[in-house]
Amino acid sequence: MLKPQIYVDADACPVKAEAIRVAERLGLVIVFVSNGGIRPSRDPMIKVVVVPAGADAADDWIVEAARENDLVLTADIPLASRALQKGCHVLGFTGKPFTEASIGMALAMRDLKQHLRETGEIQGYNRGFTAADRSAFLSALDTLCRRAVALSGK
Repeated sequence: MLKPQIYVDADACPVKAEAIRVAERLGLVIVFVSNGGIRPSRDPMIKVVVVPAGADAADDWIVEAARENDLVLTADIPLASRALQKGCHVLGFTGKPFTEASIGMALAMRDLKQHLRETGEIQGYNRGFTAADRSAFLSALDTLCRRAVALSGK
């Protein structure tokens, strides 16, 4: 099996530097996919893909490119679901993994919250990203990457 790669849904990713640090330490290619605004890197292990503007263009590109045992970093629950269906490991930016066991509830909660926002029952407030979130992400990504590398036999 090929060595896993890391795909990052990069438009609103608050943990790019942490993801690069883990990828470098483990010798993994990392691919940042966005609609723009990310500078290319001279490091051949860091790739930047700019997709056309569109609601799910980055998500579609990631799902098309990712292989089984690759890692996908995203806060987008539908993208997480699609990546899991391909056999990828999926991690949210706060360090919470998306799994086959948890994705159904995550999708249901997303839909419920969207409905409650549309009806005015709740405001569109998301809590801020904290140092604890950053630390949890770094630890979870390192663990998940090591597991994927071990599975690949590389």
